[in-house]
Amino acid sequence: MAKWWKALAGAGVISLLPGAALAAGDIGGATMGPLWALPFAGMLLSIALGPILFHHLWELHYGKFAAFWALLLLVPLVALRGFDASLGAVLHTALLEYLPFIILLFALFTIAGGILITGNLHGSPATNTVILAIGTVMASIVGTTGASMILIRPLLRANDNRRHNVHVVVFFIFLVSNIGGSLTPLGDPPLFLGFLRGVDFFWTTWHLLPETGFAVVVLLPLFYALDSYLYSKDDSLPSLKDPTPDRNLKLWGKVNIPLLAGVIAAILLSANWKPGVVFDIHGVHVELQNLVRDVILLGLAGLSLVLTPKQVRAGNEFSWGPILEVAKLFAGIFICIIPVLAMLQAGREGAFSSLVALVNHPDGSHNTVAYFWLTGLLSSFLDNAPTYLVFFELAGGNAKELMTTGALTLAAISGGAVFMGANTYIGNAPNFMVYAIAKDRKIAMPSFFGYMLWSGAILIPVFILQTFLFFR
Repeated sequence: MAKWWKALAGAGVISLLPGAALAAGDIGGATMGPLWALPFAGMLLSIALGPILFHHLWELHYGKFAAFWALLLLVPLVALRGFDASLGAVLHTALLEYLPFIILLFALFTIAGGILITGNLHGSPATNTVILAIGTVMASIVGTTGASMILIRPLLRANDNRRHNVHVVVFFIFLVSNIGGSLTPLGDPPLFLGFLRGVDFFWTTWHLLPETGFAVVVLLPLFYALDSYLYSKDDSLPSLKDPTPDRNLKLWGKVNIPLLAGVIAAILLSANWKPGVVFDIHGVHVELQNLVRDVILLGLAGLSLVLTPKQVRAGNEFSWGPILEVAKLFAGIFICIIPVLAMLQAGREGAFSSLVALVNHPDGSHNTVAYFWLTGLLSSFLDNAPTYLVFFELAGGNAKELMTTGALTLAAISGGAVFMGANTYIGNAPNFMVYAIAKDRKIAMPSFFGYMLWSGAILIPVFILQTFLFFR
């Protein structure tokens, strides 16, 4: 047994050792062994299991968990691959992916958090279905997080006098917190990462519209039928006192609506304006149009903070906690994923050659069914944004090729990441936020595995049909 452990340790050390001297930003992915992926795996497992197994500890120290896994990667990276190579790789990730990603989320979170809907509707099947439909459309405009935070409280108030209302929240997570965000880079974090990698802004609008439309056309009528049945059961029982009587709806924070339009305009500007001005920061090329976009987004968020009355944000129970958590956790994710992406870029020459073989046919062509399901299943448990990046690189990482000759593969990766983020509470950030808000309102939400029974029974058949219809 001792010899076995020594052999394993020796193999692990060899897998970490550098080859020749490396240029800035080049960490030699082809010469890296699988142990380099350990911090990334640990980071994702911490996010997946921390809130469930040790919730209180996680809430207090999630930033320290992220820092631990990041340092577990950075220390050997600098020691074995050199300071210049490591600094270049970190700067590339920070300047071209992490900061633009967080700035967009911050802008959408801030602006959407300044929009408040007061009043109350009667939670009939027709009303609930209309709210879900509106939220599904909104998700691709203000993001799944923004749409979820704007609409979940009005939806809960509309149904707080019903005995059967758990299904309303479950379908809300399916449609508003996930599937609805599939049509633009604003909708869901994975798609914005694709946009940062060169995928056109409206590419997913046209290439995922049939798949998204199919899911919505199946799920909304199914929800209406289920809600109608349970609504009739409620009617047959003594009525409950309504803690929030019906009254007209009112929209507050309207100043944020043109600010949201400004977010869209800023992103479109960066996609279409190419002045050719590039700043070189330790080998990382930062383009002027992307800097302008990020400054505009920060300015729009600042305007929202100044122009939105404090009582509006108070009505939304707005706090900086969620976006702070996302910023810290994704800092860890983006650092830990650096060697994983480098190894994937090495293709069949890298440590993940078996994974490359799994998602490709013997002739080298992409197995789109495998891309859809592997991206989706991992996105269900390990956050869909980094999972998207992994499979994007696995498919070659060239946005221009993936948007044309590899369009079906890119659609499969995008659809798997966005759609199947709905399979668990931890697949996409808004899922757990909606769950927490509903539970706080005394909704008897299903447990982690109880929710998976819902998604398994309802969503998996939809995804199987999507596979046969769109991804073969």
